[in-house]
Amino acid sequence: MLTSWQQEAQTKGLSYAIPSRFQGAIVKAAKLTKEEKVIALTFDDGPWPQTTGQVLDILKSNNIKGTFFVVGQNLKNYPELGKQIVFQGHVIANHTWHHWYHSFNPQAAAFEIERTTDLIYQITGAKTTLFRPPGGILHNGLAAYAKGQKYTVVMWSADSTDYKLPTVPKLINNVIRDSKPGGIVLMHDGGGNRSRTVQALPEIISNFRKQGYRFVTIPELLEMEDADQKLLANKK
Repeated sequence: MLTSWQQEAQTKGLSYAIPSRFQGAIVKAAKLTKEEKVIALTFDDGPWPQTTGQVLDILKSNNIKGTFFVVGQNLKNYPELGKQIVFQGHVIANHTWHHWYHSFNPQAAAFEIERTTDLIYQITGAKTTLFRPPGGILHNGLAAYAKGQKYTVVMWSADSTDYKLPTVPKLINNVIRDSKPGGIVLMHDGGGNRSRTVQALPEIISNFRKQGYRFVTIPELLEMEDADQKLLANKK
């Protein structure tokens, strides 16, 4: 049964279908029985002037769809970039309003998350229930609130550490070294100087393709695991 906002989003714009087993769950990677070589590229802390557009151009030229975890106040400041993310077929997701790391009571957590969800919908027409806590912190009140509201808390299995400003070769190696089929890659298109991420991204894509990987969004990845799990259940 669709909630009223899901019905409205389907009428006015876009909503991402997330299998029920992942609603209110924490996901770090997909467990795929066939070890199919798929990988999800995710980008945090945007939208951001210059960098987000550059990342979008690279993804477009490679015919890849990514998942962007946006910060509400950045989306407010750069709404056109947020629209471009969705217009170009990427998935937009929630990374809180302020990107703060401290502890939150339920009311403050609700503000951080729901204000961002609402703005994403107002600006892009997309209703998202995908959430990533800043810093990957799971015990400061944000993830607990998100899970209680049936958001899917999306973590990662391969960290580029681009926020530490490694060299471009090191950034590339961080991603490739830790990536496995069904993996989720963490990168950043905002929150600071991300020029090294932009430089590394084409090589990361090329390296994955040489290994036989194809690229999926987070909803696609979750749908694949869900289909796998249903097949396993039917065989029992």
